[in-house]
Amino acid sequence: MKIQSIVAGLMVVIVCALAPSMGLAQLSSNANGSVPTVYSGVNVKQDSIYVFCGLKGEINASLTAKDSIPASFEWLKYNVLTRTFDFLSSDISGSTTSTISALQDGAYRVNITPTGGVAATYTAWVFNNYIETTAEITNSDCNSFTLNGTIEPATLTYVDLGTLQQKVLNKEPKAVWTAVGESLGTGLPYQVFSPPTKNTDYTLTVTDRFGCVSTSVVKYISIVTKATFTATPQEQNGVPTGKKEAPLTVDFKNTEECVGCKYEWFIFKDREKIIRESQANPGQPVDSFLTKLFSDGPITYVFENTGSYNVKLVSQKVSEFNTCYDTVYITEPISIDTSFIEAPNFFTPGNNDGNNDKFLIRFFSMKTVKISIFNRWGKMVHVWESNNVQGFGYTQVSEPQSVWDGKIGGKLAVPGVYFYVVEGNGRDDKRRKTNGFVHLFREK
Repeated sequence: MKIQSIVAGLMVVIVCALAPSMGLAQLSSNANGSVPTVYSGVNVKQDSIYVFCGLKGEINASLTAKDSIPASFEWLKYNVLTRTFDFLSSDISGSTTSTISALQDGAYRVNITPTGGVAATYTAWVFNNYIETTAEITNSDCNSFTLNGTIEPATLTYVDLGTLQQKVLNKEPKAVWTAVGESLGTGLPYQVFSPPTKNTDYTLTVTDRFGCVSTSVVKYISIVTKATFTATPQEQNGVPTGKKEAPLTVDFKNTEECVGCKYEWFIFKDREKIIRESQANPGQPVDSFLTKLFSDGPITYVFENTGSYNVKLVSQKVSEFNTCYDTVYITEPISIDTSFIEAPNFFTPGNNDGNNDKFLIRFFSMKTVKISIFNRWGKMVHVWESNNVQGFGYTQVSEPQSVWDGKIGGKLAVPGVYFYVVEGNGRDDKRRKTNGFVHLFREK
């Protein structure tokens, strides 16, 4: 029992003496990524595989051996022909570390012999990894195009040092396409539908499991066009909110930037008018277009009559091998309200209070208007007529004589009851007429 205790104590002393050198000695690297080998066999010690990212032909690999106390380092490199490790270099400077760099692909071994200690051996594989990519665009037409890419990866092959069989290291490359900072999808090839109307750069980015990256950019030269537009009615003075009066001026603007595109505008007739024409000419084709306009830029169109109008824009772009079109309709028809005439039943000229100072006939979407005013004995005291009324607000400003100021021959008319007749043709092809009595009041 006493002898066994002494032996056990000696073993502890030996292990403790060796621990500082054996336990802390190691072989490492600042590689971009690393994985263990997959040597065959049960309980077989695996080595580290260190992978360095770089360009094709670039040598970045390095290894560093360390110990906790000064040591000598002997470096060896695996010879695939002789299947042995050949001497590479030695470091007897007495340092605690030793580094070898600019290493070719392969397996390296280091024997670390600490001062006064027992030698330890470590093995590791290094690879100078790269990915080369190219990108191109094929099968480009009006509907889609195809992003094609090629990947040339470095093949990483190591040797099972137990069986001497070669093993290929799977790099697991992944390809992603992006454009304008947004991810589109993965895979080679990749088809893009609804091509952009602007020239656009597409980037192919390939990464592998070790963090190595390669990118390639290809420019899509747009051959397509997109039809989008805005329709903005010009302001109409004196028109109630939410109403539109004929004639109505509308500004149309194509909103898609497209170099070399041509635009054709189709303005359709009022739907009810198309129906009436079709019923009047059974079995005969009816032209539904009010007009067609060709323009590379904005247009302005005046709708002379009331009704509901549809508008279509066709955009065209001609390239070397394709002529592409796109069509869009206005989201809501342009609706112009029906005609009417209104007259007040009194007015108070002369008091200048800003309210009812003049006898003002309000007409809406009219084409012709005639205003006649008579006194109680049937004598005409005021008349105004126009065969081309341009809208209530515009006409009142441009032709102030359309308003009766309560004077006859430049003199103040006698207060009392007058009779008016207003008639004309609406821009909806309807005859409009109204008449009645109006009271002229003056302050005493």
